[in-house]
Amino acid sequence: MPRGWPKRIGLGLLAAFFVFMGVMHFVAPEGMVHAVPPWLPSAPLLVAVSGVFEILGGLGVLLPATRRLAGFGLIALLVAVYPANVHMALHDGPWTAQGMPAWALWARLPFQFLFIAWAWWATKPDAPTR
Repeated sequence: MPRGWPKRIGLGLLAAFFVFMGVMHFVAPEGMVHAVPPWLPSAPLLVAVSGVFEILGGLGVLLPATRRLAGFGLIALLVAVYPANVHMALHDGPWTAQGMPAWALWARLPFQFLFIAWAWWATKPDAPTR
């Protein structure tokens, strides 16, 4: 377990966030399917696969033996789904019709980089003690 409480909290929140989002891929997949850019094949399958990997990554960061690998996996996943976030911002109609402001879709884009930094920080090994 990480030594510092900020990292413990960061790991717990990271795990909860990704497990929750992964479950939502199966509970309410419609919005996520529409977010997949049309040039990608089989949107429902991609949403399901990304949901599985979000759940696995979220759980994986909790186990010391898989934490680093899960962190890299979540970073790769965040990079892989970035085109969907861009697609949502560029084609905001379905989301603004549901009440989401267009600016919020654009504001999400830089947050993806913060999520990447969060996954890297929370899963990197602690510095050795003397």
